[in-house]
Amino acid sequence: NRWMDRSLPPAASEHGVIIDMLWDANIYLITFTFLVTNFFLFWAAYKFRGNGKVKAAYITHNNKLEMAWTIVPAVALAFIVIFGLKYWNEIMSVADKPNRVVVELYAKQFDWSARYPGKDGKLGETDYRQIDGANAMGMDTTDAAGFDDIANVKNEIHIPVNREIELFMRSRDVIHSAFLPHFRAQMNCVPGMVTTFKFVATKTSAQMKKDPYVVKMMAGINAQRAKFNKEPVEFDYLLLCNKICGSSHYGMQMNVIVDTEEDYQAWLAKHKVFKTAVAAKQ
Repeated sequence: NRWMDRSLPPAASEHGVIIDMLWDANIYLITFTFLVTNFFLFWAAYKFRGNGKVKAAYITHNNKLEMAWTIVPAVALAFIVIFGLKYWNEIMSVADKPNRVVVELYAKQFDWSARYPGKDGKLGETDYRQIDGANAMGMDTTDAAGFDDIANVKNEIHIPVNREIELFMRSRDVIHSAFLPHFRAQMNCVPGMVTTFKFVATKTSAQMKKDPYVVKMMAGINAQRAKFNKEPVEFDYLLLCNKICGSSHYGMQMNVIVDTEEDYQAWLAKHKVFKTAVAAKQ
């Protein structure tokens, strides 16, 4: 109980609720099995202890016992596997919402960059040979589809609430892992390939900051920080790297801001498109 208010707050995505449900079901099942198994373990150790009054019996085979400890675990595992596969297939299905938002996450030692498509709704092609200071994400400067992209977004990314978010992930150097703990989402970023994940955020950052659990959690965190004369912090959704990718792995994170639709569009409007941004640096 001491650490209950230090764990993750309630899931902030549609599929996250299902992930938490499966987690709870597994924990209950494992706890029940642990208690029952250990009860019989200690009961058997006591009942059949050596006391000189009982003669040991050697049983070579027992069909009923064999069936019992085969069928019971099989049923329990079938429950876990069937429901796990069902929800895994739903969560990992192809993003198909017509109003979905596409975001590319670009990982490198030791930070994240993000890219958003422009009005055409398409991300431009990339070419690692074109990576330079003004083109840090290696966009193909000959592909017109990328001219209106908003590229090399740093520090924080914004996504709208209640819309499907389709993430495309790339890595420049080693395997990183895009981990969004509050949305119960994680996917490896692998050099030389593009990985994907989709989810729907259900609470804006402002709403989550007012959640009673989050308020209590942050109060506890800031009370501890005050003991070391550190400034108080506010809650933010985070993008982390969940692979040990090098010496500065611990600092590889970015804030994720979940906005209302209006705030999201206003944030996008403040950014220059790729062609304009590159031209300004040349």
